[in-house]
Amino acid sequence: MSDPVEEIVPDSSAKEVPGTVDHRDYSSSSSTDGDDFRRPTNEKPHLFGRQKPVHAALGGGKPADILLWRNKQISAGMLAAATVIWLLFEWIGYHLLTFICHSLILTLAILFFWSNISHFVNKTPMEFPEILLPEKLWTEVALLLRDRFNWAFGVFWEVASGKDLKKFLYSILGLWIVSIVGSWFDFLTLVYILFVMLLIVPWFYEKHEDQVDIYAQKAKKELKRQYSHLDEKVLQKLPKVPFVKDSKQQ
Repeated sequence: MSDPVEEIVPDSSAKEVPGTVDHRDYSSSSSTDGDDFRRPTNEKPHLFGRQKPVHAALGGGKPADILLWRNKQISAGMLAAATVIWLLFEWIGYHLLTFICHSLILTLAILFFWSNISHFVNKTPMEFPEILLPEKLWTEVALLLRDRFNWAFGVFWEVASGKDLKKFLYSILGLWIVSIVGSWFDFLTLVYILFVMLLIVPWFYEKHEDQVDIYAQKAKKELKRQYSHLDEKVLQKLPKVPFVKDSKQQ
């Protein structure tokens, strides 16, 4: 004889009663669905409104590795080479053309003697690599330079047109500051300082990102406050320059 089948009676407590709220646990689904709305955002504002990490903001790849000292040998080598070149020109008094010629003479002499001596010391002669500059790379560089020059000329004519007084004053102030800094150093020293800063500032910022962002936000607020005072007391009181209308509008 077959066993009697037990009849499963549904629990009356599980029935939904009209007018009551279902208190069953939906925490696993609701926590994931509304997590973005309930979780407070702790994202801190970064310098220049940056959203990506420092390495990604610098373009990634080998250039970013060099600027952030991920490849310490190449970064230290570039810094040492720049320092040696700066010392040669500034302290020893080398000239650019003389330096290039002496460097080529030394390189050609070493390669020439090594190619001849290698036969006597049973060494394989040096194989010179074939250097071919890629056309695509230089085309992209030329297009990039063209775009930058066009943008610079466009900004220059926009400021010179007299349509924006604030932009004109900013340009005059920036050029005046650059002229003062340029009077302190010669051109080569200024380029060397910029190159050293390019190798040190990104690395320092990545190491002390939080502290730099805090001080940058305080400085930004102070600059905005000072500019609001300047705009209220000086810029708004200046007479407006009448714009030159187009010939079509006349």
